[in-house]
Amino acid sequence: MAKGIVIYYSRSGNTQEMGEIIAKAMNASGLSTECKSVDRVRPDDLTGYDAIVIGAPCYYGQMAAPVKHLIDELVSRHGQLNGKIGAAFSSSANIGGGSETTVLGIIEAMLIAGMVVQGDPQGAHYGPLSIGKPDDKVRQQCERRGQRVAALTQRLFA
Repeated sequence: MAKGIVIYYSRSGNTQEMGEIIAKAMNASGLSTECKSVDRVRPDDLTGYDAIVIGAPCYYGQMAAPVKHLIDELVSRHGQLNGKIGAAFSSSANIGGGSETTVLGIIEAMLIAGMVVQGDPQGAHYGPLSIGKPDDKVRQQCERRGQRVAALTQRLFA
């Protein structure tokens, strides 16, 4: 049976809240999904999941260092995530604060690893973004992302 994981780093709780919403939507859509802080995940753990969703706050237009560290540790395991489903999300303090570049940075790493990343023609094209605490619109985008990741994973890993 296919399974997923949502990984996040969060100091303020905003990125964590987004991750929990995504994981809840994935579970509600029938994909068994865990939600963990990045400090509770080891690179070797990731090979056991079919869908991997990663979220980070934006620091200076980039993902937070703990998330980048996890991604950097995957270099020695290159190729082991090939064909798995990937998605990303981010939060920042300001509009234009770099959340989109953060999401794209995570997605770039996923593509290099050979992961399958699905865009969204509605709303959060690259992945959900929040400015500060997630509002109702961001919550809906997180739910939609979780539903879409679950549906794609189930189609490919049924």
